[in-house]
Amino acid sequence: MQQSSPVCVVTGGSLGIGLAVCEKFVSGGYQVINLDIRDFDSPPEHAHWMQCDVTSAAAVSDCISDIAARFGRIDCLVSNAGMHFSATIEDTTPEDFEKVFSLNVKGAYHAVRAVLPVMKQANKGAIIIMASDQAIIGKRNSFAYNLSKAALASMAKTTALDYAPYNIRANAVCPGTIETPLYHNAIDKYVAASGADKAEVHAEEAAAQPLGRLGQPEEVAALTFFLASDDAAFITGSLQSIDGGYTTQ
Repeated sequence: MQQSSPVCVVTGGSLGIGLAVCEKFVSGGYQVINLDIRDFDSPPEHAHWMQCDVTSAAAVSDCISDIAARFGRIDCLVSNAGMHFSATIEDTTPEDFEKVFSLNVKGAYHAVRAVLPVMKQANKGAIIIMASDQAIIGKRNSFAYNLSKAALASMAKTTALDYAPYNIRANAVCPGTIETPLYHNAIDKYVAASGADKAEVHAEEAAAQPLGRLGQPEEVAALTFFLASDDAAFITGSLQSIDGGYTTQ
């Protein structure tokens, strides 16, 4: 791949949606740098891993500086790193709250803030923040997670407005129920706590979607890639649902 190839930075790209995003951008001709605390199990060709805890502003800043120096450009950021947490507000301890917000919100803040000077210098860039259907609607037993995803939607909107003069676009992708390791971990925790049958829970989740199935990471990656492309040049500040119709109900 040529040094002049566009560069995409992905946070949390080693598994699930993040991995599918890395693979999609590589197939689309990008050089991809994955900032994650864990390496790829099997790295896609032309994808590079940099160990990075995105909850640390200094760690993210150092990685972005290294990438800009090495590649001379950052064309796209996909801020994807995040965690799920299920609890009501009463059952969410201050420590739980801080953990969710440190990764889901502060991690995105650190990444977006770090890439903006590079993109401003180039007078172009695309920022895609991985939010959730919970950026649009509320769900039960999801206080901190829901709140964090609503914050990410706001981050996309304000960044879009503030940096439009620099030809930098910012959008949020809002996946619904996507079949990822994160999804299966959440189901496993629910099954362990409730004694429910996992196959039945999985079937119920699929049936709850108007299209009658769960989404796949590759589908989210395809939307993300489109938002980074010139075909989406007039799209900024948007919340892009990809949820099988769930939030239309």
